[in-house]
Amino acid sequence: MQYISTRDVNAKPVSAAYAIRHGLARDGGLYVPESFPQYRPQDWRVVNYRELAKEIFSLFLTDFTAEEIAECAEKAYADNFPRGVAPIVTVGGAEILELFHGPTAAFKDMALQALPHFLTHSIKKCGDGAEAVILTATSGDTGKAALEGFRNVPGVRIIVFYPRDGVSEVQKLQMVSTEGSNVSVVSVDGNFDNCQTGVKALFGDEDLRGRMAEAGLEFSSANSINFGRLLPQIVYYYHAYCGMLEKGKIKAGENIQIVVPSGNFGNILAAYYAMRMGLPVERLVCASNINDVLTEAINSGVYDRMRPFYTTTSPSMDILVSSNFERFLFEMYGRDAAGCAADLKTLGENGRFVIRADARAAWSSFMTAGSASEQEVSSAIRRVLETHGYLLDPHTAVGWNVLEKQDSAIPALLVATASPYKFTESVLSALGHETGDKSESERQRLLEDTSGVRVPVSLTGIENLPVLHNLHTARGDMRAVVEKLLPL
Repeated sequence: MQYISTRDVNAKPVSAAYAIRHGLARDGGLYVPESFPQYRPQDWRVVNYRELAKEIFSLFLTDFTAEEIAECAEKAYADNFPRGVAPIVTVGGAEILELFHGPTAAFKDMALQALPHFLTHSIKKCGDGAEAVILTATSGDTGKAALEGFRNVPGVRIIVFYPRDGVSEVQKLQMVSTEGSNVSVVSVDGNFDNCQTGVKALFGDEDLRGRMAEAGLEFSSANSINFGRLLPQIVYYYHAYCGMLEKGKIKAGENIQIVVPSGNFGNILAAYYAMRMGLPVERLVCASNINDVLTEAINSGVYDRMRPFYTTTSPSMDILVSSNFERFLFEMYGRDAAGCAADLKTLGENGRFVIRADARAAWSSFMTAGSASEQEVSSAIRRVLETHGYLLDPHTAVGWNVLEKQDSAIPALLVATASPYKFTESVLSALGHETGDKSESERQRLLEDTSGVRVPVSLTGIENLPVLHNLHTARGDMRAVVEKLLPL
């Protein structure tokens, strides 16, 4: 399997190792597979998660040996998910795919426990001898998951940028307390889009890249712009389908709908990739909070980031420029890289572009979208706990609310992206509790008493962890910070 750029299909295709090692194509495009392999487990049998991961990884990592692939899957999923890798739970008429049982209590663990191992092998295969510098922009969950996955990995440094006032207190504490000789955490004045745009600018800074090359350093990414982040996410959709079959919720080959709370579009893109590979999916539902740029793009055909930016109770979705929409647009444009690049240039220069009619027609048969207000999110959290005894985090509550608005009898799989204990203040507020004067430990105890849901071990006592990182940068000074952190 070779990989091509979304902005130049005429460039020489690259190997999986090269795409993972470098993260972003030189032309600024994102790497995508040249084709989608077809995959349907034999008789849709329910298989061990690690074995399923090995099978799917092998379809895309064709320059990796079977032993290397097995090592990546085993190290990622053998011991890091004590409550189960990706269980599904029946709540009302939907199946909820819980992706938050990893070391940082968010779905990003599903990919970021595997990516460091992909990258380690990719560096060896590329043989350039350069030390990898992982640049990561986060809206909350990616940062800690990346730090946890890459800390103390030989030959790798990682720098995480997060919006200073755009993550929950728990998310911030998780990041700034991360131990590791190779990790740095930087807060940015601005929102996630500022962080993400700054990271892409660093990738494209030829002067800086030249100085880094002289110092034996080269950038890579742990964000979902790196295909190595997307690949592991395909696995849990197949695993969930097998689980729904095992529970008798569907018959083999029956179509399902998948509802995904979406910010940067990576999670739902992985579901689309699974559908292209043969997973029986009739409908993908993109769920947005009040930063509903994706919902508008899908429903109206206009991508417009020139709108108010809201800080919400679902901060990981507070995004107006969704990187992985580029990969989706590339497919909907019939892999017309020139057309894709032109529209993205217009977005960068004018803040909006009109999506071609052929693309809108292409996704109309399988993609819908909806959004939820802050009031609707709070109402869903309260209502689902009272009615079903299940506690939603605010992001999953966005998805639940959008699912309720769907007029469809298609069996539904709703992606649960994070533990509600990462957002105790917001969840308790939705349940009618005042928490402003309470410590995080007190909030955890109150939420546990209220809901009966246990606090994840990884989040207990988090407020007592030492703050090890406290760098601060203005919005336009990300290069200056990187230069300070690296031996240039």
